[in-house]
This record gives sequence, C-alpha cells and structure tokens, in this order.
Amino acid sequence: MSRHPAWLDNAIFYQIYPQSFCDSNGDGIGDFQGIISKLDYIKDLGCNAIWMNPCFESPFLDAGYDIADYYKAAPRYGTNDDLIQLFDEVHKRGMHILLDLVPGHTSWNHPWFKASMKAERNEYTDRYVWTDSVWEEAAGYGSLRGISERDGSCLVNFFTHQPALNYGFFNPERPWQQPIDAEGPRKTLEAMMDVMRFWLSRGCDGFRVDMAGSLVKNDKDGKGTIALWQKVRAFLDKEFPEAAIISEWGEPDKALEGGFHMDFLFQSGPSHYNDLFRCEEPYFSSRGKGDVTAFVDKYVEYHNKTKNKGLICIPSGNHDIDRLARTLHGDELKVAFAFLLTMPGAPYIYYGDEIGMRYVEGLHSVEGGYRRTGSRSPMQWDNSTNAGFSTAPVEKLYIPLDPAADRPTAAAQMADPTSLRSEVQRLIALRQAHPALQNFGEIEFVHAGYPLMYLRSSGDENLLVIINPSAEEKRVEYAQTLGTCIYQLNSAVRQDGNTLVVPAQSASVFRK
Repeated sequence: MSRHPAWLDNAIFYQIYPQSFCDSNGDGIGDFQGIISKLDYIKDLGCNAIWMNPCFESPFLDAGYDIADYYKAAPRYGTNDDLIQLFDEVHKRGMHILLDLVPGHTSWNHPWFKASMKAERNEYTDRYVWTDSVWEEAAGYGSLRGISERDGSCLVNFFTHQPALNYGFFNPERPWQQPIDAEGPRKTLEAMMDVMRFWLSRGCDGFRVDMAGSLVKNDKDGKGTIALWQKVRAFLDKEFPEAAIISEWGEPDKALEGGFHMDFLFQSGPSHYNDLFRCEEPYFSSRGKGDVTAFVDKYVEYHNKTKNKGLICIPSGNHDIDRLARTLHGDELKVAFAFLLTMPGAPYIYYGDEIGMRYVEGLHSVEGGYRRTGSRSPMQWDNSTNAGFSTAPVEKLYIPLDPAADRPTAAAQMADPTSLRSEVQRLIALRQAHPALQNFGEIEFVHAGYPLMYLRSSGDENLLVIINPSAEEKRVEYAQTLGTCIYQLNSAVRQDGNTLVVPAQSASVFRK
C-alpha cells in the first residue's frame, strides 16, 4: 500500500460551507467563530475530520472560488488568527481539517492578474494563459478580451471573472501555448506550493483540491497534470509528510497516480454516482426502479486500477449538487447512509445531510450559485430565530432558510433515537468499531441489483453488507451461512435454505 497519513485510515469527513454553517456575530453570514462553537456537534456525530470550502479573501462572485488573496482569510469569516484558532480547536478534539485549494484560477481582482494585464513584462506576465493577440481566442475555452493594455485574450476556467493560471500545455500547438517545463508554468506551480506551505505550517492538515485534473491544458490523457501533482506530492512528502491531499478529479486512477491520497466520485465524469441518488429513478428510491450495475462495474474497474494505492470516496452530496433529500425521503435516506458508511474510502457528509436538510426551491442565485443555491441554505440547528443559524434580521441572511414549518433541525433529531441523525451516528460508530468497514478495507461485490450485497474485509475480519432500498421484499440465492448480525435497519434478513429473503427498505451487516 502506498504511504498515506495514518489518520486517513478511519477518517470520516464533515463538509462545512462556512458562509452557511453558523453566524457568531449576527451579520447573517457564517464565520470561523461560529464553526468553532459547533465542533462538539461534529465530533458527537462521529466525524473526525472536516473539509471546509474556500475561506480566503474574495469578491465572492463564485462563493469564494474566485480568490483574491491566498494568504488572507476573508474578513467576513474572521482573521488569519481566527482561522489558526479553528485549526487548534479542531486538533484539541482529536480531529483534522482540510482547506479548499483552488489552484486552477484566481479572481480577476487578484494582484497577480492585475500585474499580468500590464503591457510591460514583469514577473506575473506568464502567471496566466494569454494568447498573443486580442483577436485570437483559445479554441474550446472562454476568454477575457479587451480589458487591458496588454495585447491578448486571457483564458478563463469557468466564469468570466476566473482567469486561468498557467501550468502550461502538454501538447503546445500555438506560439503562445507554453510547454509545462517553461519558466512561467514552473513559477506558477512554485507559487501554489508556497500557498500550501503557508497554511500547512500554521496548522492546516491538508487540502481538498478544486478541479485538480484541469491544470495542464491540451492534456487529453492527463499525463502532464499527473506529472505536475507528482511534484507536489514529492514536496509534501519531504516537508509535510502528514498532510493529506484529496482531489476533485473523478478519475481515481489518474488522481492516485498523481500522488493524491484519495479522489471523489462525483456528479460529472464516468462514475455513475448520479445513478445512486440523483436521477429520474435513483437506485436508493423505494420505487425500486433504479439500476446500480453501471455504478458497480465502474467502481470495480477503478478499484482494480487503484488497488492498494489510495481511497475512492463517495460523498453524500456537496455544494455543487442537489441535496440528497430532494430525491430521497424518510427511510430512503437511512438506507442510503447505510451504503455510504459501509463502503471503502473516506466518507464525506455534506453539512445538514445528516438531518435530511432539503433543497430550497425557487431561490435567486447567490454568489454564482444559480441552481446550486438551494443546496447552500443555512444550517438548521434548532427552532429559535433563523433556525439557530444567526440572530440577524431575516432579510440579511446569506441565503434564505427552508421556509417549511416542519424543516428538520439538529436539536430535534439529537433528541430522537429514531431520527436520521441518530441512524447516521449509529452507522459511524459501527464503522469505527470494525476495521473491515473502514477506509482501506477490501470490498467484493456479491450481488448488484435489489438487493445490493458486498463483502468487506480487513485482516481476519469479514463482514457481509446487504442493502435493499426497494419498498418490496427481495429474494436472492446465497448458499453460505449469514453469520452474526451486527447491524440491522428495519426488519431482519431471513435465510430459507439457499435463498435470502431481504425485507423492504432494509440494511444489515453480518459478521462471517
């Protein structure tokens, strides 16, 4: 197995969207001190690691993914000292925290970009990807044009205000396309490693890397980008060997070859992640019309390619996609979490998913959220003012709350042993008690359909997981004995000779 920080063995992550988590000063926007005040809640749930979305100086045209200063915390969240205090408080609780690194682009307000727009050459001229003429755009990319005295068009990665940093082209085809070993791309990578060095030396435990597979341009097979990240991994192994790096790539074989410790399966790409939770007929819907086979086939393919190299992670959701509770409800959510928390790879729980927070329909876009805005509403802590998120007047809240009278709250679910949160807490405790269920445990699929069955193993421990999201009882051939049941959601699995009778909307784990 490739080397990785030991704390990743049983890491269970909780994703915090800082502006929506907890507001400590009544301005309607979440902040570092608010997060600190809720760390015990996260630990009580059972999570021992945090991924926090970007928290740096920004004009917030894309919710902080448009960074104007990598070295300064955004004042609306607090100071650098407040952020370092957050690191310290996380560590006091035996937990770890990852910051969100955005290496592919900056805000157009970043001093680097302002310097790169100047006609005279300077140290930032080649920090971004520019064509030689304002009349030439880069085929396949958006661009900024006619904005400066410099002649040229600047590539953008997504939104118009996000100029692309220059890591070079794997196969340069135009005079302005610099190779990956040119001085400009090398300086850009050095600058990004300096950013990582700055925050790691102050207590950050690593980074989740935004759009990690997109840095080198004209790199169809990812070879140039893989080589770039291998340099980063060598730097980290030398200076910060306990730091973790997690990629938003969606192709684990490439990400792990590049030196990442884990990669997300997420909404875009070939993983069939959406088949599980977010499509017309999700597999985890009780209607029982979904199809899990394409997901399993792709997962097995990735698992074989990355065997003993790193982690493939399946998140409950994130800030870019619909809430889990938009398509799943009631016990469907409990069954889905039984899957998420018994699969290999580090689990990631998006804030509020553990209580079944809903997608808020009909919202206007906030900070570039557009249709994603409904998944970014404030955390619902209790039934006090603004659901306990903030004491600000309701019109000043970062994003409107779920207006429903029956919106779920953390307080109510903590008091209810039958709630979704209580079931998630129970599942996390089960996972942490059994090495076979943890991040590096092996997996072998036994049956892909209704039910879904897989073996998890580590050392001498072998566990069988049986999950049936359907509202109908299912039967499947299974000639072996089940063993001892160590977890059961809803009714118990029965064995009738060589046939298993799997109850509707159930999940079970057996020790073999």
